[in-house]
Amino acid sequence: MIEAEAATAFSVTSEQRAIGDLARDIAEREIAPHIARWDREHHFPRDLYAKLGDAGLMGIVVPEAYGGAGADYVSYAIAIEELARVDAGTAVTLSVHAMICAAILRLGTDQQKRTYLPALARGESIAAFALTEPGAGSDASALASTARREGDGYRLRGRKQWCTNGSFAAVTMAMFRTGGPGARGVSAFLVDNALPGVVVEKVTEKLGIHTSNTCDIAFDDVAVPATALLGEEGSGMTMALGTLTSGRIGIAAQATGILAACLDASVKFAREREAFGKPIGAYEGISFKVAQMATDLDAARLLVYRAAAMCDRGEPFALEASKAKLFASTAARKHAAEAVQIHGGYGYTTEFPVERYYRDAKITEIYEGTSEIQQLIISRALLGRLD
Repeated sequence: MIEAEAATAFSVTSEQRAIGDLARDIAEREIAPHIARWDREHHFPRDLYAKLGDAGLMGIVVPEAYGGAGADYVSYAIAIEELARVDAGTAVTLSVHAMICAAILRLGTDQQKRTYLPALARGESIAAFALTEPGAGSDASALASTARREGDGYRLRGRKQWCTNGSFAAVTMAMFRTGGPGARGVSAFLVDNALPGVVVEKVTEKLGIHTSNTCDIAFDDVAVPATALLGEEGSGMTMALGTLTSGRIGIAAQATGILAACLDASVKFAREREAFGKPIGAYEGISFKVAQMATDLDAARLLVYRAAAMCDRGEPFALEASKAKLFASTAARKHAAEAVQIHGGYGYTTEFPVERYYRDAKITEIYEGTSEIQQLIISRALLGRLD
């Protein structure tokens, strides 16, 4: 349930609150009993996403006409936070999936929408995103993968790195070079992962988010029809960056959920654990940590809600999404470390979940644009380009 203070300040509607309650119920019922084992075994819970689909969460931003819930981005952010409160890996899987659904909805043809969105909304299919390459990370426009015209279609060649959901995806939104160097030579494609030549080369072992699948994908002479092109040739980098902008709302919400979990665990432990004859929460060294954690949680949540609401209203929200992601991810990483500190030696063991929160939090400062990239976006909005 969303805290009353934040809900009142932002006027969360009863419908948005109901979606949050639904996500929390599923997380506590379907994820919480298994998460310690899933994390330990690096297990991707594929069956879970059919259940999330049945609940309408896999197609949360997809219109009802395509089998989705037709909800708004504030509802989406609330749902992601509630899932991340129990498992950040599940949250990012859904976040990336929803990001691709939104891209297809915004940029796709009627045929592409009819082909992909219903199955994605039901959770029968999962979507992946492929932009990063070994030689192209934050400088994404340096990508080297190519798409060459061949007959009525294209031939795709290249390697993509750190593709979220890639091993289990039915469709991947992937960027390839169709023209000259730089951003204007990049185009976006919707690639059927069952096509010959699409090969998962490596599943990446990670510090955290062990229930999320991350892999390297090779595109070895993959023949796709012209209908696989998403939007127009040469607009792929604009599409990718726009998709990442909306995705930052999801990652900021994920970080907020991790922070909320840290606060829940820290409050409980500070009340129950005693030292020198009284609960450790009675000491300022602990209570002040909890106070700052709660304050930063409210700030992160409201920044996320603002960016999501602006997106819903059709207003430019890139700057607000960057601020939300920068603040929420920094706060999640900082307070996950504080949560471990509050738990003392117990916090360093797998007996308590705060060690998992600590491992999971760091990635929120890296993917969907590093904190440095967010600072660049924010500073350029204030100062312009000075180079």
